[in-house]
Amino acid sequence: MLDNDSDSDIKFHMSDLGVTTHSRQDKVTIYVNGLAVPASSGGNVHAALQAAGFQILRRAGLEPRGIFCGMGVCYDCLITVNGRPGQRACMTPVHDQMEIQLDVD
Repeated sequence: MLDNDSDSDIKFHMSDLGVTTHSRQDKVTIYVNGLAVPASSGGNVHAALQAAGFQILRRAGLEPRGIFCGMGVCYDCLITVNGRPGQRACMTPVHDQMEIQLDVD
């Protein structure tokens, strides 16, 4: 519990919360349904796909699915990464030469 009347400041660093920073300056190439797509190392697949113009990532029946919550809760952004199905685009970090399969047909 915090005492708002005290003069003490509670200070913390983002690393204390398990949050790390990444440089997004290194450009890499990922492959989306066989198409070479530029991406930034340190970002997530969701950001790379949106930057490249991909909005529909899969279909549930006839309904298109894409990014909904962006924080790994809804599972609407499931994709196949390097042959592993059911990966969340919003929680998967970008790596050079990764292969992403979108189920959009």
